[in-house]
Amino acid sequence: MTPIPVSVIVVSRDRPKALVRCVTALGQLRYPCFEVIVVADQNGVAAIESSALGAAIKCIPFDEANISAARNTGILHAAGEIVAFIDDDAVPEPSWLTYLTEPFRYRDVGAAGGYVRARNGISYQWKARTIDAEGVETSLNLSADQPVVLTPKPATAIKTQGTNMAFRRPVLAKMGGFDPAFRYFHDDADVNMRLAKQGVLTALVPLAEVHHGYQGNSSRKSNRVPRDLFQIGASWAVYLGKHCDTAKRAQVWARVQNNERNRLLRHMVTGGLEPRDVSAMMRGLRQGYSEGLSRKLAVVPIADCEDTFRRFVGNETAKSEVISGRVWSAKSLRTRAIAKVKSGHIVTLLMMSPTALFHRIWFHDDGYWVQRGGLFGRSERDSPLFRIYRFSRRVRVECFRIHRQRLL
Repeated sequence: MTPIPVSVIVVSRDRPKALVRCVTALGQLRYPCFEVIVVADQNGVAAIESSALGAAIKCIPFDEANISAARNTGILHAAGEIVAFIDDDAVPEPSWLTYLTEPFRYRDVGAAGGYVRARNGISYQWKARTIDAEGVETSLNLSADQPVVLTPKPATAIKTQGTNMAFRRPVLAKMGGFDPAFRYFHDDADVNMRLAKQGVLTALVPLAEVHHGYQGNSSRKSNRVPRDLFQIGASWAVYLGKHCDTAKRAQVWARVQNNERNRLLRHMVTGGLEPRDVSAMMRGLRQGYSEGLSRKLAVVPIADCEDTFRRFVGNETAKSEVISGRVWSAKSLRTRAIAKVKSGHIVTLLMMSPTALFHRIWFHDDGYWVQRGGLFGRSERDSPLFRIYRFSRRVRVECFRIHRQRLL
């Protein structure tokens, strides 16, 4: 079956190192027909153009702090039938596009979203949810691993997460892409709501996974402690103004303020914030909301792409393999992993200690996956705290757990 051409769009600002790691992982996608478009500030563009993969990437300079406008710029240059989005502080599994594009075989499907692993690489940060006109998200229980095409209820949309979502380009371009009034937050939710109002079907794809690192930016620290809530307040004003009944907006806004205050207080209790920080950020939230009420909604159709499709040379035929060993052999194991990566392999380095330490997974800057933890410790967080394993048996268990995503 002929693969669908995909344009992968990465928006980046002030995170060149994370951006290069993201693009390195994109270079290991086992999908035969995609291009990569990086929309980034000057430092991000320079980092990509000086990297080994720079010549294969469409780099678009963009220095405005507006994620919606940046994404629309990427769509303008996207020559693929499908546009897929991933954040610069995230990395995809090698199978990501293979699974994420599968539902688009059905012509009625206009959007798709995958699952997002948290910073430990094991737990889920986001799975399946809906969102309503008041911005309330509700979890869905999708028991199967197969894609599910869902029809939203009235005033409700199927939620796709900004760091792992895809759309038919003609559908997204015709509706104007992302609303630039959402400069930082709720841009994806707004698109979901607009698609739902048009009756466009959305698929949720459990096996289309990315790992999200939650790196810091101007609005939050790397440990997820907020720095400023102005843009969040502004986005809430725009979202409620577009989708929520007028009579309910004051009540919903009061709920949002209460939720944000409680979130700040939790960070204060754990030492991340001081009392004065809470007061200042709540002021910023309210100021942002006031400013957001006056923002112009500038959604206009995006023109057809005049660029040629720049096919990215991925690893669609690469062999995916596991290198396993004890933690005291870490240096030699890493040397083997790097050598395999340089020869074109997709590598998972599994290192275990004779302990019950929880497992963690991350993508190394050198281009290989690392899973590290105790021989007797948890990987899945709902498994027993301690379980006796022989080393070879534990390796087989962990390989089976990730074999579909890692294409082992």
